[in-house]
Amino acid sequence: MAKKRGKKDPLWARLSLIFGAVLLLASGGVLVGGNLLLNHYSDQITHDGGLGEAASGATINGPINLLLVGIDERIGNEAMGARSDSIIIAHIPATHDAVYMMSIPRDTRVKIPASPKTKYPGGTDKINAAFQFGYQNGGGRGGGLELLAGTVSQLAGGLKFNGAAIVNFDGFRGLVEALGGVHMCVDEKVTSIHVGRNTKTGEVGKTMPYNFTPDGNPTSLKPDMEPKVYEVGCRDFLPWEALDYVRQRDKLANNDGDYGRQRHQQQFIKAMVKKATSAGVITNPLKVNEVLSSVGQAVSFYNNHVSLADWIFTLKGIDADKMVTLRTNNGTYRSETVKGQKFESLDQTALDLLKAISDDTVAQFVAAHPEMIANDAATPASSPSNSGR
Repeated sequence: MAKKRGKKDPLWARLSLIFGAVLLLASGGVLVGGNLLLNHYSDQITHDGGLGEAASGATINGPINLLLVGIDERIGNEAMGARSDSIIIAHIPATHDAVYMMSIPRDTRVKIPASPKTKYPGGTDKINAAFQFGYQNGGGRGGGLELLAGTVSQLAGGLKFNGAAIVNFDGFRGLVEALGGVHMCVDEKVTSIHVGRNTKTGEVGKTMPYNFTPDGNPTSLKPDMEPKVYEVGCRDFLPWEALDYVRQRDKLANNDGDYGRQRHQQQFIKAMVKKATSAGVITNPLKVNEVLSSVGQAVSFYNNHVSLADWIFTLKGIDADKMVTLRTNNGTYRSETVKGQKFESLDQTALDLLKAISDDTVAQFVAAHPEMIANDAATPASSPSNSGR
């Protein structure tokens, strides 16, 4: 695999695999000792708190809203803070027969509530800064999640969450490897800025293919290097290929940047759930144990005081085919510049979708706006210009 560039790459993994974790744990019930597996890994995965005033009552009997967060965290260096580079609202209707996923662009300009515990006075900033302001001054992951949840709740007109999950990149790598990769459909040509092949030696992943500016933007190709390219079409991805593919946002054929990456990440979640619940995994006790061990390292699930067993029972009927990925702003940039800084804003359709999530009318909303569905191999309706980093 390629080395990390000087500026740490954001955690793309708007990839909160709580669905995969829940379904995997549920699959353990069909195996001898399944309950022992559940009890063993429950303590590794579940955490209390993290939602603050954005928490719903401790019940999952009706509609369910989950906040799924991928973070860029400097372990052991709190001064560097941590930002949420992936934010997904996952809505499960009261019928518990589907999952609708909506990404919130990380550069969305929002009002962030005050956090007295971490000495943040409140203000207006990019939404991914909310996690950092809650994380600082001893707040840690729980504080970061609580302030982000409050920010998203306020943005969505008071939306409450039944649970949340934080994904750690390094732990997630082990989960992908435990599953042995995934099958995905590439919907636009994607050129990797992280992995390349040396045309003289044939070595792959030893050297980054591009030169970078001091702030982390790729510029020219390095001598004797060619980047890894993911062409349009469906194929099996090796673990390292899948992880590399869903990190990319700089050199996407449709020039849709973060919106393309959001779409690919949502598609990847579906692919992971499909692989995790395949016969080759759930009928193999050793494989289940290996995957569950990786889930415990990759996912921190804030269960809002509802037992993991209840979560499993409630969501056991949902599979990858019932997961619907949605395009925020129809996958196009809505940039605005305020005091010299670029932000994203949500269009009226995105705001209406947030209201539909609150009202549990997403199925009806999506039926009236089929263009918002990001099918696994769909090409975006337009090719927006990149708003910058």
